[in-house]
Amino acid sequence: MSAPEVVLATAPGTRLDRDDRPLVVLLHGRGSDEQQILPLAAALPGGLDVVAVRAPIAEGGGYAWFANRGIGRPVPASLRLHLDWFREWLDALPRRRVVLVGFSGGAAFAGGLVLDDPTRFAGVAVLHGTLPFDAGLPVEPGALDGVEVLVSRGARDAVIPGDLLDRTWHHLADGVSGARVTSHLDPGGHELTPATVAVLAAWLARIATGGER
Repeated sequence: MSAPEVVLATAPGTRLDRDDRPLVVLLHGRGSDEQQILPLAAALPGGLDVVAVRAPIAEGGGYAWFANRGIGRPVPASLRLHLDWFREWLDALPRRRVVLVGFSGGAAFAGGLVLDDPTRFAGVAVLHGTLPFDAGLPVEPGALDGVEVLVSRGARDAVIPGDLLDRTWHHLADGVSGARVTSHLDPGGHELTPATVAVLAAWLARIATGGER
């Protein structure tokens, strides 16, 4: 099987060939694409390079990050294949501080990348999604020791199964993972509300210029 093409959308002024600014990578939800999440860049702090990546699997008029066994439940082999694909692209860039921002299915993929290699990323935002549990990645207590994490959940989310949202919240916001967590419970549903975006922007402003781990 040949590796899928990497398709990107970049915010104005973003360059991938430098290492003096943090790189924020936006990961869209299942059935969406990079163009639909890129407008989020306009609400983020200055001084960042922002890129949106298209997921590798065509699905439902959009794209998905992995094959699944139900919403939020990756097929382990598919997740592994596409985590490696993403890392091959990322590792070919100049070494720089990278923050992952994933929404819905993109949140599970972002969480998988960080669980797979916690020291590679400056932080991860898990927005209205789940960590990829039961997919062959380390989710034991303390596995994300010291990692900067933002977890946001919609109180009326009817898309992601409640048991996965509960498990993710417990693992992150309740301190099981060992990460340095900022948590946000939004009163809305499965969407990036202005309140959630404001929390994300403040979180990025705080961590993106921090020291190397």
